[in-house]
This record gives sequence, C-alpha cells and structure tokens, in this order.
Amino acid sequence: MDTEYVETVIVGGGQAGLATGYFLQREGVPFVILDAEERVGDVWRHRWDSLRLFTYGRYAGLPGMRFPAPAWSFPSKDDMANYLETYARTFAFDVRSGVRVESLSREGDRFSLMTSDRRYEADNVVVATGSHRIPKVPPFAGDLDPSIVQLHSSEYRRPSQLRDGGVLLVGAGNSGADIAMDVVRAHPTWLAGRDPGEIPVRIEGFRGKVAFPVVRFLFHHVITKGTPIGRRKGPKMILTGDPRVRVKAKDLEAAGVERAPRVAGVRDGRPVLEDDRILDVTNVIWCTGFRHDFPWIDLPVFDEQGDPLHDRGVVESAPGLYFIGLVFQYSLSSCVLPGIGRDHAYVADHLAARRRRERHAPAAAPAAA
Repeated sequence: MDTEYVETVIVGGGQAGLATGYFLQREGVPFVILDAEERVGDVWRHRWDSLRLFTYGRYAGLPGMRFPAPAWSFPSKDDMANYLETYARTFAFDVRSGVRVESLSREGDRFSLMTSDRRYEADNVVVATGSHRIPKVPPFAGDLDPSIVQLHSSEYRRPSQLRDGGVLLVGAGNSGADIAMDVVRAHPTWLAGRDPGEIPVRIEGFRGKVAFPVVRFLFHHVITKGTPIGRRKGPKMILTGDPRVRVKAKDLEAAGVERAPRVAGVRDGRPVLEDDRILDVTNVIWCTGFRHDFPWIDLPVFDEQGDPLHDRGVVESAPGLYFIGLVFQYSLSSCVLPGIGRDHAYVADHLAARRRRERHAPAAAPAAA
C-alpha cells in the first residue's frame, strides 16, 4: 500500500472541514481534505427532498463567501449542498472525495491514517466528521415484523419509499415533525415520543426575523464554556434536546398527525406504545438521532462516555490532533451554521502557531564525542 506524507489532514469535507480549511489556507498551512462522500455537499444531498434549512440565507454562508440566496429565505438542502461544492472549488481546496478514513493512530512523531487504498502520514489531523454520525435505533427494532418497512431519518428521502398503510415516526423532534408533515398527506401517521417543546414564534414571520439574531447572540456569546451560565446551562440544554423550530403542535394536529407516547417495545411483530397500545403500521421511521462515530480513532483521547477530551477542539494529550464541529465544543452554536467561524479560526490559529514554534525551535546540540 502506498504511503503519502501530508502536513495536515482534515477528515471530513462538510461545512466544518471546509471552514477550517479556509482559515488554514489564510495561515499558509498546506492541507488536504479527505471526505467519504463522492461529492462535496453529498451529506446534504442525501437528506429528505422537502428539507429546508432552519437558518436564514444571510446566516448560512461560510467564512469568506456569502450564501447566494435572499437574506430572509430558507435555502433547500440542495442549495446548501451546491454552495459547499462551489465554496471548495472557489478556494481551490485539495478535497479527495470518496476516501473513507478507516483508522487513525500514532506512529512515532506522526499520525497514521489508513484508508481503503492508501496510508497517510501527517503532523496534524483535524477531525471534522462531527460527533454523531452513526444512526441510532433501539435494540427491539430487529423484532419488528420483516414486512414492516424500517428507515432511519438519515435514509428517508420521500414518501414513495414507503408501503401503503400507516407510518409510525419514533422521535418527536425536528426531524420527526418535518417528516411527519411530509408523509401524512398519503398515509395515516403517528408521531411518538417525548415532546421537546417548540419555539414560540413562526420563523417565517416578522417575529422570527426579530428573534433569530437574539437567539443567535445568546447561543454564540452567552451559553458558552467561557461563562458561568453557559457551563451550568449548556450541558442541560443538550440533554433535553432541541425544541421544534418550524413545525408547531397545532400544525401536526391540523394535518392529521396523531401524537403518541413513547414506543416501549414490540409485541407480535408490531410496535407497542407506553400506554400498551399496539400500532398496526406498515412503516416505521426512526427519528432517534445518532451515536458517536469515533471507534476508528485508536488514540487515548476520550473520556468514559467516549467523548473527546479537548479544550476548544485542541487535544493537549495528543499534540497536533484537533476536533471541530462537536456539540457544545465551545458554545451552543458550535455545531450549527450560524456558529460557523469562531471555533474553526481558533483551531487553525492554534495549529499554525504550533507549526511556527516547531519550525523555529533550535536544533538539538550534537552529542559529545
């Protein structure tokens, strides 16, 4: 297998990896981006057809390039995908698509990254894959009758994927509510799970335009690891989950979506609710989120829960290793589009400063004869 040395490798070509590349390029740091998708932006292209961003066009752009959409519009998922592809091309990033990193370890003074066809050596590695990429479903999903179509929200594209009959969506957050509104036009639909609440304004209206900058300021500057209230409230807000942004409870009711309690298990091949009802549905869509995606990193840089041990993305125990795009990396806005920029610049500045120190460090004196 061929081995290639690259000074800095960014793993992941989504918005987090591209924004980090922008700041590294400004610092004059050479890098490559390794991305498992076939095209830049595919992580957005592969989402459901009707998806629109919750972020206004004026806040959806990455550093150095505005988003080409009306300021108060909500871009589609394909608009976002095409923007990312244009961004990478505009700044001439060396993005190597279709390259999945299978392992990351340390060999001597360098990092070793194994892919399906090549080994990379690097002085620095920026992990920009995000922390939750593997679809999460409950263990009892395998007990459902084989005739029931099961999809995770990351696999759902459009209603034509479903069988005739009822649809149960498990998880009542943003994904579950959005997809429920998509499928209820052609299927009896149940939305099960704890109600995470909803923001009190319509984001499409005037009040939404007024509230958005205020919420962004709170999430970006107040609920951070640098403030007492952020250190106290941030972890709790993550555990409770995001409130629904676009779809309201009355929208679901008006559309004919029936709310249901949590799914407790399976009986006779059918899903059972906490109130002991059995739903005779032909489709189940798991809107149950994702789990950690770091088993490929063979380095002692994680805590007991599998979360990276870092300070604003900098892994002090493994010099040269960085994470970007994590949930609450520094603030509640760290992993969403309106928060793109600050964390990425911090990581790039730290990496560039370390690079300068090492290049200017005095050479070791020769050993005495």
